[in-house]
Amino acid sequence: MTNHLSGQTSPYLLQHAENPVDWYPWGEEALSRARTENKPILLSIGYSACHWCHVMAHESFENAEIARLMNRYFINIKVDREERPDLDSIYMAAVQALTGRGGWPLTVFLTPDGRPFYGGTYFPPDDRHGLPGFPRVLEAINAGFRDRPGDITRTARQLVSSLEGDSHAGSGSTALTPDSMDRAYRRLEQDFDTRHGGFGGAPKFPQPLVLDYLLHYHHRTGAGPALEMVERTLDAMYRGGMYDHLGGGFHRYATDDEWQIPHFEKMLYDNALLSRVYMHAFQVTGKPEYRLVTEEILDYVLREMTGPATGGFFSSQDADSEGEEGKFYTWSADEIDRVLGHPEGESFRRNFGVTDKGNFDGCNILHLAGDFSVTASERWRAAKLALRLDREGRVHPGKDTKVLASWNGMMLAALAEASCVLGRPDYRDAAVKNAGFILSSFTRDGRLRHTTSVGEGFLEDYAQLIDALIRLHQASANSRWLLEAVQLTAKMVELFWDDAGNVFYDSSRSTDLFKRPRNVQDGAVPSGAASAAHVLLKMAGITGEQRYSQIGGQALQGVAENMASLPLGFGQWLIALDFYLGPPLEVAIIGETDDARTSALLQAVCRKFRPDTVALAHAPSDTSPVSRLPLFRDRPQVGGLATAYVCRNFSCSRPVTTAADLENLLD
Repeated sequence: MTNHLSGQTSPYLLQHAENPVDWYPWGEEALSRARTENKPILLSIGYSACHWCHVMAHESFENAEIARLMNRYFINIKVDREERPDLDSIYMAAVQALTGRGGWPLTVFLTPDGRPFYGGTYFPPDDRHGLPGFPRVLEAINAGFRDRPGDITRTARQLVSSLEGDSHAGSGSTALTPDSMDRAYRRLEQDFDTRHGGFGGAPKFPQPLVLDYLLHYHHRTGAGPALEMVERTLDAMYRGGMYDHLGGGFHRYATDDEWQIPHFEKMLYDNALLSRVYMHAFQVTGKPEYRLVTEEILDYVLREMTGPATGGFFSSQDADSEGEEGKFYTWSADEIDRVLGHPEGESFRRNFGVTDKGNFDGCNILHLAGDFSVTASERWRAAKLALRLDREGRVHPGKDTKVLASWNGMMLAALAEASCVLGRPDYRDAAVKNAGFILSSFTRDGRLRHTTSVGEGFLEDYAQLIDALIRLHQASANSRWLLEAVQLTAKMVELFWDDAGNVFYDSSRSTDLFKRPRNVQDGAVPSGAASAAHVLLKMAGITGEQRYSQIGGQALQGVAENMASLPLGFGQWLIALDFYLGPPLEVAIIGETDDARTSALLQAVCRKFRPDTVALAHAPSDTSPVSRLPLFRDRPQVGGLATAYVCRNFSCSRPVTTAADLENLLD
């Protein structure tokens, strides 16, 4: 049998189209039926690469008896959290308020009008591990809704009132000073794992935004321990089993505190953000090992996570294959020897921690037990390629080929920046192809979509794409990308900024939700509001629109105390604060796009880690609206040569025409 998911485009929803559960996608058809029949809604939220989502689906949603209870008592709605981050945000907040914890699969019970009153995450099919069995939960919720409707209504009303009260939490007028950055740094020092790197214990997440902030803090203050924390963590993550040493790219997180045993799903956003942290660490330290990791991540994405026809970047790869987590990635000692022979196999096993006993269910997760250096990596290049090609013959994990505007923006930004920093024109070409695809397929009447199947874009989509387009302009000197960024910025402010509350909302409208989503804290991806504040501060200098600077400052003031006291959840805000305090450095380069001297000037800017710098290029022959931006006004070429103008705090240095002179000026 098929249910109402059979016509959906989300791979996650299609995975449930053959369930005996009468699933609906979120929409008016399901919501109207709940109201008409006065039935509670069972809302299940997950995503394609989620291991425990697959477990609960197999145990409960494919179980005919459990499905019978669900269909009898509830209107059942299945949501892909990656398609609807707005839904995921508000119902996750509800479950966290109810239970003190959250995660996926997210299981929420709603009144017929969509208000939450009970929820949790994974429920087993029978009582185990201190968790009630899902059938018992279903029976209890049904009995409560039938026999005590007043209690259900009261609980829902109180929960919604509590969540509504959080909408303006953190609003204030705290002064924005370096003290917030100093306090955040001291707190991160306290939370740092000095033995294994990273923050906290198991499970251990990579925290790329926080690591990037520490690089910003080191750049601003020269604090040596800040850089030491970053390097210790980056080295440990790469050496461990969380990194795919054969194919490149990071898995989602480590289940232990030593980075050895990963949760094997691979997410596009993790690899976009981590590639940038390793790249920035390379800029700061000059260590070629960090460049190596950056390139291995980006090469993996272009090889395995990119649509060849469109250039769109796919969302994720599953943790499981053939019903087993990690089976695709693990090895026995005999398998290594079969591929590499003797004595190469023995040497490889010793260098990558492979034993007869194994470190994961009798098999081995490769981890670097030997030297972490470019020389050592070159030594094992042929062996790793041979093993990767042999691995290609295995059953591959499932791949979610959904293309999301925000996540594509993050990867587009990484590729665009890397093309300039690392001198890789192939990365620039991939970025240009992706940008053209997103702008042509995801925009309609000047508005951006989240996916091709979700009509409205979210704040994170606009903010991430604007940032990416600025970086692509810096890498290519093409005015098209800058013009698109300028236009999207105006639309972003119109749709998501609320002057009355001085806050950003994540959604431009909320006709089918009980509240308008607003989440300021970073999760696995940067907060949309933090990203928006950061790009607005950049755009203020680019366009001369001082309202953008004012909005960025107001948004920062609203979370100033939180970012200082809870830095692990506010890394992107701290990066934006660093830019705000700056003062930013503006570089205007006047030269033709195809002039090698123009490119040389742009590369002089991007070669080093300069997080407070915005560099733009303008061709004298370009008569597009970009030519009227204040940054380019009254700035001619000197002697007919590509020319750079450097300004800070409304004061400009003399123009220069060589890359060496520009670097000296910037330094």
